[in-house]
Amino acid sequence: MKTGFPRNSLIIILGALLVGCTSVSAQRTGAIAGSGGYGPNPTLPKPRPTLIPTIRIAEAKGWPGGALPQPAKGLKVNVFASGLDHPRWLHVLPNGDVLVAESNAPEKKNSGFSLRKLVMGAAMKRAGAATKSANRITLLRDTNGDGVADLRRPFLEGLNSPFGMTLSNGRLYVANTDALVAFPYRSGRTRITARPEKIVDLPAGDLNHHWTKDVIASPDGRKLYVTVGSNSNVGENGMAAEINRAGVLEVDRASRRTRVFASGLRNPNGLSWNPESGELWVAVNERDEIGDDLVPDYMTSVRAGGFYGWPYSYFGQNVDARVKPQRPDLVARAIKPDYALGSHTASLGLTFSKKAKLGPSYRNGAFVGQHGSWNRSVYSGYKVVFVPFRNGEPNGPPRDVLTGFIGRDNKAMGRPVGVAIDRTGALLVADDVGNIIWRVTPAKGR
Repeated sequence: MKTGFPRNSLIIILGALLVGCTSVSAQRTGAIAGSGGYGPNPTLPKPRPTLIPTIRIAEAKGWPGGALPQPAKGLKVNVFASGLDHPRWLHVLPNGDVLVAESNAPEKKNSGFSLRKLVMGAAMKRAGAATKSANRITLLRDTNGDGVADLRRPFLEGLNSPFGMTLSNGRLYVANTDALVAFPYRSGRTRITARPEKIVDLPAGDLNHHWTKDVIASPDGRKLYVTVGSNSNVGENGMAAEINRAGVLEVDRASRRTRVFASGLRNPNGLSWNPESGELWVAVNERDEIGDDLVPDYMTSVRAGGFYGWPYSYFGQNVDARVKPQRPDLVARAIKPDYALGSHTASLGLTFSKKAKLGPSYRNGAFVGQHGSWNRSVYSGYKVVFVPFRNGEPNGPPRDVLTGFIGRDNKAMGRPVGVAIDRTGALLVADDVGNIIWRVTPAKGR
């Protein structure tokens, strides 16, 4: 069907909009500013929907030789491993080996054409997120204890956009984009060649708007919990496309039955068990295109059967008027998240600090990897933060742990994603633009 508007002209105009939006914002704002709302009660301004989304994303360039991100006072950082292929997620095995998911979005077979897809494709390419997926999990080992991985092996290959990993009862579970699979594991091995055993299928398909899936096992190993993001921004592809999406799924290991454990979570990613309360917590990316300071990403405990608003409301019962038809019955029971992490920060990684040895300031709380904004006129995220906890709940403002991922030229040298605590108590950070795993430890003498 003819549109009456040449597609090439549309691409040129959109490209100009993308570049223009970036350059004007850079002149007006500087590199990074605070984002719209942290804490249990963030300030929520009135929504400002736009026909064309605000796009300002830091162009990916990688780290120049010898450059490092900036650690907080009392900490230092070093390169644990470099030269990786878009490292996204981390899992530390009991013997200290570190597994890294080198992964990206699966190839689209028939994605069709739309204005939004064109804009988003250009933005993701600029951000360094349009690379082909390596579909690999790599094993890193520090054999001499100097804080640098000196052994690297392809641990699992031929996967399908892998992301989350968890070890439970002698089996390594991997969340591919389309299925949860398992492999036998023996401590110390550096490669697995066994064929994957499919546990359950996961929502995927050609659309697969949010492709990343994380997985964590219950402490007793009887249940597995898997995150699945939405197939849209706010349900614009129809709610039939959102079946078993925008939530956390619970998989019974013995029967392999799956149920929706918690729903209304637009794009949940990092899963972690709260060591004080025993609750399951998750980091969630909220919706776009209604203003710089809406809607804050967040982390929250998730309750069995809990509904957290998406797409009908945000941060509790604040109605999103764009969604039709409205569902006041669901909004009425929407649970307010526990802690806002700033608007458009793309908070992905989450791990509690129970085993960390970074000093008393980081003894009780959670580390969050913030990948960085695209739908905001002022950069937000692009750093790792620590949220202090007390009695199982967030207690106080976030503290910057690792910053400096954007240079003075407003280009991204790196973007933090997954976070994990290694066997020595150091913090590991996956950087999918720098293709590096960073290791954060106490500064010398502390």
